[in-house]
Amino acid sequence: MTSPFDLQHVISCVSGYDPNALRVDAALAVMQASVQPVSAVERVAVRAALGRVLAQDVVSPIDVPAHDNSAMDGYALRGDDLAAQGDTVLAVAGRGLAGHAYAGDVAPGSALRIMTGAIMPAGCDTVVPQEFCRVEGDTVTIPQGVVRAGDNRRLRGEDLARGKTALPAGKLLRPADLGLIASLGMAEVSVRRRLRVAFFSSGDELRSVGQPLDAGCVYDSNRYTLWGMLERLGCEVIDLGVVPDNPQAVEAALRTATECADVVITSGGVSVGEADYLRSTLSRMGEVVFWRIAMRPGRPLAFGQLRSDGHSAWLFGLPGNPVAVMVTFYAFVRPALLHCMGASPQPQPMLRAVSAQTLRKKPGRTEYQRGLLSPLPDGRWQVSAIGNQGSGVLSSMSQAHGLIVLHHDQTTAQAGDLVDVLLFEGLV
Repeated sequence: MTSPFDLQHVISCVSGYDPNALRVDAALAVMQASVQPVSAVERVAVRAALGRVLAQDVVSPIDVPAHDNSAMDGYALRGDDLAAQGDTVLAVAGRGLAGHAYAGDVAPGSALRIMTGAIMPAGCDTVVPQEFCRVEGDTVTIPQGVVRAGDNRRLRGEDLARGKTALPAGKLLRPADLGLIASLGMAEVSVRRRLRVAFFSSGDELRSVGQPLDAGCVYDSNRYTLWGMLERLGCEVIDLGVVPDNPQAVEAALRTATECADVVITSGGVSVGEADYLRSTLSRMGEVVFWRIAMRPGRPLAFGQLRSDGHSAWLFGLPGNPVAVMVTFYAFVRPALLHCMGASPQPQPMLRAVSAQTLRKKPGRTEYQRGLLSPLPDGRWQVSAIGNQGSGVLSSMSQAHGLIVLHHDQTTAQAGDLVDVLLFEGLV
């Protein structure tokens, strides 16, 4: 589980700390200074490592490639044999295939028919692609200027040299990384254990899918979006369902979550309404660093640490509105969870795009608007804000390609201005 933290030390690390109106950048700094990565490590098969975080450097035990080899189907030769003027005519000594090295010698004035990936014969340093060659009987003719000495040869160890770090600790493993590990002949890797995240929604008006929908009630969508976002991050997900607006029920759910997870995420119950018991419960169970962020949507957002029966967990108390839940998750929770997972810091996947319209913004807060991207004739991207930006309009998040980010100190963006877009596609 997580370890206690020094709240005053964390606050001292962030300039201009104000728990009632915290800037987005300050809130991110507080979270990064607070949360600690899980420490447990396990060995898993390469095919079970997708989306996991490397606990140790992967060091190459071999040279990749293991030999100089051909990058083309064609003819291997000595670069010195290329004629300075006119065509080069060489005798064909034989044939080399991938996985079947040519056993003979390729004498000066000769060439070897060679396939992609085949070991370069001794003395040869150049490959002429077959489409440039004319073959007549046992000779090959190479027109002047189609290659230079050293072309189309892959050098031993040019991808990875023996003893070099192939992948660093903290790397969040992607499909290409699995292939790279397999290319080293490794069947297993050391990764940090999965982060355990428990979550629940709170509110008497919420119904789970499959239940009858009473008057004034709505189906709970937040647990499904949270589940999806957590699954994509590779977390071990613990769904505690819907908790009613009851202080005893809220506290029981928080204690259960704290005792079984590293991180607790709630949706709803963090504003100032009469039925919002979360805040008073949290003050009894641990420390809350902040309650509000200078942003839209998602101003009510709680972050702190919970304790129960010798266990502790980081808390992210998200708003109840469906869009605000997703925006606050992408903007704050996801970066913090990656840190908890032990992943190396990585920038948010931002794109600079031309605004298709005027985007109005109030000063003193960061605003996130759902946007649709389209290509412009000059190769740049254009972004258009989706019409209804209400924080309860979940369909707009389904349609959007990303979030237009209007930063704290930024004023209203005019049509034609460049703006940042936080891309959904890059949010693993």
